[in-house]
Amino acid sequence: MRICVVGTGYVGLVTGACFAEIGHDVWCVDVDERKIAMLQEGRIPIYEPGLEEIVRRNASQGRLRFTTSLKEGMESSLFIFIAVGTPPDDAGAADLSFVWSVAREIGDHLESYKVVVTKSTVPVGTTLRVKKIIAERLALRGRTDVEFDAAFCPEFLKEGNAVEDFMKPDRIVVGTENNRTAELLKELFFLFTMRENRILTMSIASAELTKYAANAMLATRISFMNELARFCERVDADVDEVRTGMGSDSRIGSSFLYAGVGYGGSCFPKDVRALIASGDEAESPLSILKAVDAVNRDQREWFLKKIMSHYGGDVAGRTFAVWGLSFKPQTDDVRESPALYMIPRLVEAGARIRAHDPVATANARERLAGLEGAVEYTGENYEALEGADALLLMTEWPPFRRPDFQRMKELLRHPVIFDGRNQYSPALMRAMGFDYVCIGRR
Repeated sequence: MRICVVGTGYVGLVTGACFAEIGHDVWCVDVDERKIAMLQEGRIPIYEPGLEEIVRRNASQGRLRFTTSLKEGMESSLFIFIAVGTPPDDAGAADLSFVWSVAREIGDHLESYKVVVTKSTVPVGTTLRVKKIIAERLALRGRTDVEFDAAFCPEFLKEGNAVEDFMKPDRIVVGTENNRTAELLKELFFLFTMRENRILTMSIASAELTKYAANAMLATRISFMNELARFCERVDADVDEVRTGMGSDSRIGSSFLYAGVGYGGSCFPKDVRALIASGDEAESPLSILKAVDAVNRDQREWFLKKIMSHYGGDVAGRTFAVWGLSFKPQTDDVRESPALYMIPRLVEAGARIRAHDPVATANARERLAGLEGAVEYTGENYEALEGADALLLMTEWPPFRRPDFQRMKELLRHPVIFDGRNQYSPALMRAMGFDYVCIGRR
């Protein structure tokens, strides 16, 4: 089948590349000329394991092409996927301006039947608004004879595992208005679900809400555990033991029950706030989610206070090594990263930073551009420890999980670890002579 994907961010590029990988002909469209030029040269603008190889292979074999022209991309395609960004506005609601822009342009160039599929995460009602905009643009052109269908098909991709998630999905949610569109999308996605039919069809509104609800539930579990971890410290309980006890209940399970410095990235913070805004707009306040968002913001401040308290409230002149700048392992995404919250606050308090991340340094350097004199980036994780007063572990990259602790003691000025991911054993750290500060553990 012939497919046009509009937007070449995490969602759009993975979607286009994976469709091409199973034999479809795909155009990927983006208004960013620099990004398209990179992709045409076989370079990808994001770090995602396995993606660059798939892009290069399918581009070289002619199944995956890149253009800045939506008209070119959609002309011979049956499916048009809208996968542009929906960043939060000042009030936390989803900014849909990119979606509306694409819808208008589709209407301006539509000449034959297409299935227009919104894949960006959007509030309930957005897909039908896309349909209305396209119809209005067709009417302005006097082309009401051109048929098209609208659908919503959310992505459930984890950064760092996006290719695997797309190729082997837990489920594929299809929101449609009619059976014709549902059958076309089932045929399109069939090869991803050959062994077990995991395609769920539902109304467009239900599908739009399903995406938000899934992310909001996962964020809720994280915030609940983080709040519980604070309580554990007050009553001499261990949140890791509590997590094990809870997770063994088949009704609960163990996923997303790990305490830490809070969730980040491009999805959870944005989607929780967008759903809160949608609830307020519909006069159906989502009080639990407001608490989830508040707890997540508070968790970072709470951990910062633990660091400050360790030094009697004064970190001026101290140097902190930071391991991990991305919001999670296996990605270079630093959006809403806990590390990028901590670093400016510590610098503001007079500290210096020596930071290392396996892949996210360039993005972090751009975000922290105003702190050049106080932040140094190292090419190797142990290098960051040299002469530092303490280590802040902010992202649980694999190389940080089982480090050489004796070497760490020798490199650090003082054997102090602030573990924002609860990666190490408190008992082992104490036995080795570290001052070990973690979250909710004994």
